[in-house]
Amino acid sequence: MRVLLVEDDKRTAGFIARGLREEGFAVDHVIDGEDGLHRALSEPYDAAILDIMLPGIDGLTLIDEIRKKKILIPILVLSAKDSVDDRIKGLQKGGDDYMVKPFAFSELVARLHALIRRANSVPEPTSLRVGDLYLDLVRRKVFRASRKIELQPKEYTLLEYLMRNTGRVVSKTMIMEHVWDYNFDPQTNVVEARICKLREKIDRQSEKKLIHTIRGVGYVLEER
Repeated sequence: MRVLLVEDDKRTAGFIARGLREEGFAVDHVIDGEDGLHRALSEPYDAAILDIMLPGIDGLTLIDEIRKKKILIPILVLSAKDSVDDRIKGLQKGGDDYMVKPFAFSELVARLHALIRRANSVPEPTSLRVGDLYLDLVRRKVFRASRKIELQPKEYTLLEYLMRNTGRVVSKTMIMEHVWDYNFDPQTNVVEARICKLREKIDRQSEKKLIHTIRGVGYVLEER
């Protein structure tokens, strides 16, 4: 899942971005409202986290402009302003949730998942299964039949994305947008390299292969 983070405090932004990436999110971080608006209008995001007091366009104006353009991504407001009036303004402008600094990171992640779940209008599953491949979303563990598979964080995120799109061909661009950050070079072979490593761990010891290349289009995970 891909998140836009608009936060001008370097220390806070670094803490959030690092933590979210460890949780499997792809994070695009910008430091001012104008850049945040440009990204929100031009890039696909699953959610946005933004501060109120920003250089250029302030957070409330940023939310207002995003909503005027009919961009419906869930927005989590993160601010040091903690009065009831401030919270009401943030929600009335179109924010979906409001957290006050300082905050517990675990709560931020939980609220972010809840916002994305509500936006998709479907219950968040606790596991994914394709054939004998099983992914435990709660414990972040993967099994093929009875064999436990150890994955690096990006490998896990890539597998989760493929499994959430079972039977659907996803392009390299789609994978880059949802698994890696905006600044990755589209000419890099990072996707191919990670798919290769994932195949070795998922398919190598199994007769039935699940990860398939659709030449010139992308990749699909499915039983055949």
